[in-house]
Amino acid sequence: MANFKISDAVTYVGVDDKDLDLFESQYDVPNGMAYNSYIIFDEKIAVMDTVDAAKTDEWLENVGKALDGKAPDYLIVDHVEPDHSGSIVAIMGKYPDMKIVGNAKTFQMLEQFFDGVSFDDQKIVVKENDELSLGSHTLTFIMAAMVHWPEVMVTFEKSEGILFAADAFGKFGTLDTDEDWACEARRYYFNIVGKYGMQVQALLKKAAALDIKKILPLHGPMLTENLEYYIGKYQVWSSYTPEDKGVTIAYASIHGNTAKAAKELAKMLEEKGAEKVSLFDLARDDIAEAAEDAFRYDRLVLMASSYDAGVFPPMEHFLIKLRSKTYRNRTVAIVENGSWAPSAGRVIKSYVDEFKDITLIEPVVTIKSALNADSRAQLEELAGKLV
Repeated sequence: MANFKISDAVTYVGVDDKDLDLFESQYDVPNGMAYNSYIIFDEKIAVMDTVDAAKTDEWLENVGKALDGKAPDYLIVDHVEPDHSGSIVAIMGKYPDMKIVGNAKTFQMLEQFFDGVSFDDQKIVVKENDELSLGSHTLTFIMAAMVHWPEVMVTFEKSEGILFAADAFGKFGTLDTDEDWACEARRYYFNIVGKYGMQVQALLKKAAALDIKKILPLHGPMLTENLEYYIGKYQVWSSYTPEDKGVTIAYASIHGNTAKAAKELAKMLEEKGAEKVSLFDLARDDIAEAAEDAFRYDRLVLMASSYDAGVFPPMEHFLIKLRSKTYRNRTVAIVENGSWAPSAGRVIKSYVDEFKDITLIEPVVTIKSALNADSRAQLEELAGKLV
């Protein structure tokens, strides 16, 4: 990604990684990933975060072109996760007089990631609402602990109303990816930030007091218009409120009979007027996308085969994901399949019981090996309850 101006004083110097297959070694990113970095030019020059070590050389070239022979006075470190801090040592070597700005936890973590590197002579430690003047631009540092790491802060530039938002308001995909923001931002939010809704709400409360005109995240596009839309999405997502009415069916099928039942249930729901039916094969589909839709819609059906006196592992993996991301405030139904001693329902329910504010539709529907007239009638009844 070539450098470009965001304003007369702010230049984008980030990079796109089109070769990345798995973000954080677990999330499919078919359109790659953007690592965003910015420079503010004033009487003093500030670089806003670095990029993943895989893109250090390209990023340093972008920084050098933008600086055009000048040296930066400050590097602001809003987030220490390696995809943003991976090039810190490289830029320190190139600009040894540059000061590093972060909070106390920032430097604690940097020392953990970069063993043997001393930041003592260059560090400036800031705390909540501290300010740093660059000239006509003033940076205010706002702590955003656990959005989604404990050292995270965001930086607000007053004169232009720019919020450098760290990982908040980010999305999967490179900057030149032509796609709707909400879909990949939602998948990014619930799978990466989603556990920390309370902390996101606290940050949104702080942000409400600021006159924000632009949001510049560390991933994804710069948000410069219709900010109410993006902030509104974050309000909904972080409050665990269902975004849309609909039913997500997540199934884990060994030999295909549970899959057939899931597809029949989906058809029943559509025929009864369900607003939206979203169907996922947990053994084959992207589990992160399944989690996204489980959070997006207000109803969830969990359907799985019994396995080794428990539940088929793809379902358990999904349930662990939902639990870790604080799944709550939804209506849930359970369908189990077992040829003898069905056990899937019991295991699924043990996880659902840990979720908060759940309305559980009972009874659990049990299929014995394959759908028959009796279990099909139970599915029909369940579809009626869901709609």
